[in-house]
Amino acid sequence: MPIKNIIPGQRVAKAKLQRAKELRREMTPTEKVLWNELRANKLGVHFRRQQVIAGFIVDFYCHKAALVVEVDGDIHDLQPEEDARREDVLKGIGLTIVRFRNEDVIKDMPAVVGNIKSHIPILGETISSPLSSEHINKLRGSLKGTGTMKALMEERRKESHM
Repeated sequence: MPIKNIIPGQRVAKAKLQRAKELRREMTPTEKVLWNELRANKLGVHFRRQQVIAGFIVDFYCHKAALVVEVDGDIHDLQPEEDARREDVLKGIGLTIVRFRNEDVIKDMPAVVGNIKSHIPILGETISSPLSSEHINKLRGSLKGTGTMKALMEERRKESHM
């Protein structure tokens, strides 16, 4: 579950905001290709590009899924320690980070989009973790109850972490 108000509550230096705007105007060709797949709620959720989070500028961010999508070019081969530090901070505030190499985005966009979709929640679950028929039947019977749906989803989350 995303942290409430992770974006609105943060203080961002004017220079960092300006840099994020520049990066949005000057996206790499690979970022442009991926942005075309993410923009306008095409995956059912809203993504932001070049979003400032915890002092870092991430390539793409979906608040509803608490998901950061990064497109890594050759520069990332030269800075593995910085990428690891950045990832630790972002994971520490509850975000999931998914990284793709430029080559993967260009050569296999359907796989990249499928991977991103697997991290987008549906009824509190993820696409990659579908509900069993037993859970679906429980859901059908519990839709009229108060709080039962939420309890069932919590039960399902606990089972998936075992």
